[in-house]
Amino acid sequence: MKLYMVPLAPNPTKVMLYIAERSQLGVEMDIEQVMVNTVKGRHKEPEHMARNPFGTLPVLELDDGTYIVESLAIVEYLEDKFPESTLLGDSPETRGKARDIERVVDIRVAIPMGGYGHAKNSPLGLPPNPELADKIEAGLQPPLDYLEGLLGDGRPLLTGDKVGMADCTLQASLQFMRFVEADLFGERSLLRAWDERFRARPAAQQVLKW
Repeated sequence: MKLYMVPLAPNPTKVMLYIAERSQLGVEMDIEQVMVNTVKGRHKEPEHMARNPFGTLPVLELDDGTYIVESLAIVEYLEDKFPESTLLGDSPETRGKARDIERVVDIRVAIPMGGYGHAKNSPLGLPPNPELADKIEAGLQPPLDYLEGLLGDGRPLLTGDKVGMADCTLQASLQFMRFVEADLFGERSLLRAWDERFRARPAAQQVLKW
């Protein structure tokens, strides 16, 4: 299998973190990681558009030559293909709760964070949009408070004692925030402590560049 990716972008990064965390658990998936240079527009060239007509990353090429083009679908596929030591958990209840928190992080935090980063200091050269940034920042407060509340019971990671997809998804977005020199955690000390713990993990040390 091949994973087509770019190191800074949040969606490829969360899949890369997922693969690295599974590797730390002894699950070797033999996935070649292939960088697609988005700065040079390689993701919009015919070669990549043939893999994914939407021109986005990541893309997982399967052994049969077909492709999966959405990050969460890639993770779900790898969870099913390599069922030992999964990140989502073993029971329906554990998996349901893990998916629930990951969806909150992705939809209510990660996606808005991306918009905020581009509105403040876009690496794509987009003009600053202070009004949009302020609106996004205001909308991020309730979900960030929710995540701070989850950590309030003493759990070291978002889904409990073991790393989960929610951790990978949030950290992937935080790397982008660091790159654009933005910080939205405010006085949330538990989220800041979680960030330090996660970045100290061997998988994070292997994957994160910023």
